[in-house]
Amino acid sequence: MRLRAATPIGRRDQGLAPRADRTVVSECAPLVHDQPNNPLHGVTLKAILEFLVEHLGFEQMAREVDIRCFTYEPSITSSLKFLRKVPWARTKVEELYLRVKQPHTW
Repeated sequence: MRLRAATPIGRRDQGLAPRADRTVVSECAPLVHDQPNNPLHGVTLKAILEFLVEHLGFEQMAREVDIRCFTYEPSITSSLKFLRKVPWARTKVEELYLRVKQPHTW
């Protein structure tokens, strides 16, 4: 049995140029000014956690948001892994961040 060299699917058959020669415009790419009323726009989850740990510490964070990654051997890394997988917990942490960051607006 003879093996062929790997080529991108459909490129040779459809006569398409390689990706480097084509310009791709993404309509989904967010622009900085697209969300002027979103206080979380542009703030990463890691930055949120670092801010909360600096201002509250893991002990106070665990009192505010009862999740195991804040109570048992807490770390930024384990918290990031958990919060990226569990949307309800991430939402609670983001709400806590907003309360701490902007206490006078609530």
